[in-house]
Amino acid sequence: MDQVSVNVTLTETIRVLLEEKKFNTLRDILVTMKPYDIAAVFEDLQDEKTPILFRILPKELAAESFVEMDDETQQFLIHGFSDSELKEVVDELFVDDAVDLIEEMPANVVKRILRQADKDMRKQINELLKYPEDSAGSIMTTEFIMLRPDMTAEMAIKRIRRTGVDKETIYTCYVSDTDNKLIGITTVKDLLLADDNALVKDLMEENVISVHTLDDQEQVAKIFQNYNFLALPVVDKEYRLVGIVTIDDAIDVLQEETTEDIEKMAAVLPSDKPYMKTSVFGIYKKRAPWLLVLMLSATFTSTIISSFENVLASVIVLSSFIPMITGSGGNAGSQASVSVIRALSLGEVEFKDLFLILWKEFRVAFLCGVTLAAANFIKLMLFDLNGTPNAFWIALVISLTLVGTIIMAKLVGASLPLIAGKIGFDPAVMANPLISTVCDSLSLLIYFAVATSILHL
Repeated sequence: MDQVSVNVTLTETIRVLLEEKKFNTLRDILVTMKPYDIAAVFEDLQDEKTPILFRILPKELAAESFVEMDDETQQFLIHGFSDSELKEVVDELFVDDAVDLIEEMPANVVKRILRQADKDMRKQINELLKYPEDSAGSIMTTEFIMLRPDMTAEMAIKRIRRTGVDKETIYTCYVSDTDNKLIGITTVKDLLLADDNALVKDLMEENVISVHTLDDQEQVAKIFQNYNFLALPVVDKEYRLVGIVTIDDAIDVLQEETTEDIEKMAAVLPSDKPYMKTSVFGIYKKRAPWLLVLMLSATFTSTIISSFENVLASVIVLSSFIPMITGSGGNAGSQASVSVIRALSLGEVEFKDLFLILWKEFRVAFLCGVTLAAANFIKLMLFDLNGTPNAFWIALVISLTLVGTIIMAKLVGASLPLIAGKIGFDPAVMANPLISTVCDSLSLLIYFAVATSILHL
């Protein structure tokens, strides 16, 4: 039985138990589940009795599950909470999770949440909300363990025991001076294994990799990929430690950015809602603008064909191969653009590598183009143009056009994402639909130029 079937069966079981008011049995089931799975049940269930089910959960588990739920389910639950119940949930949330919640809720719900947060949490929330969206500051948490260099290992362990219960992570500890400037990191493992009298400054690692509050969240996530960190310190312009980003937030960012890139590469404006929870009009608004732009840009293709009507009238058979040529160009351009976009996202290439990339793509394109042209020439002579006047020359035109089109498309597909990134646009925009549209127009120009030259039209 797959996971989806298990979830459906579990949801139905919980629904029945809820109807029969078997709350003790429900609690026994829920406490054995992970927060993510509980959230999935709530998202599937979502009826007027859902708040009752939420009240059955232990406070800590309830808060952890609440964080995992989608925006719609969270809002549904909040409307069913009393002020005291909402306060219990808010008190259990880590600051970064509370900020994420507030950013997704309507104004009336936000006001209610803030009213239930204590003064200290409200202050921290307001501080984090000041940072630009998609910056390191916007995804960090201010709940971390801070140590002083002159502490002993024993003192440090006592501090962790005393304050660690409210921290998002305690394994990595950060060492700062009296001005809160980050000077090193150490781990609970190092502290536990050290002599009680060993000083933190002798145990800490001074070569600390950190990010600034205004750094892009995607760059932050890449650091987690590169170094396998569990947490990453965030500093301000004076190198004062102001927060940390944890691995769970980095994973969320990677998922967010990947989804956004895929949507852009398919010519869809990014959406922050799951597909099944997005309305028809919402999907329409995301797709229609790009379709309109692509449709208008495709009119260049019609203009080019109209300009060469005399050529097509002279050799009518040429028109039947236009879809194959433009399609091959679009496919070749998309291959190159996707490869370069991926390399850019992984930090493997930069704009300064443009000419090296173009030289590599030129050689790849030449080999691909010759292969396609040779196969196409044989096919044309044996089947498509058999018995057609000037079959050899027409086949030669089509085959040479393929070589030129493939080379052009791969060079365009490789260069546009790099240029887009250089001038500040998202390289993912320069993907399949746009590249195909550009390559269609250029491939037709190549086609008619070759035909005019070889067939003397």
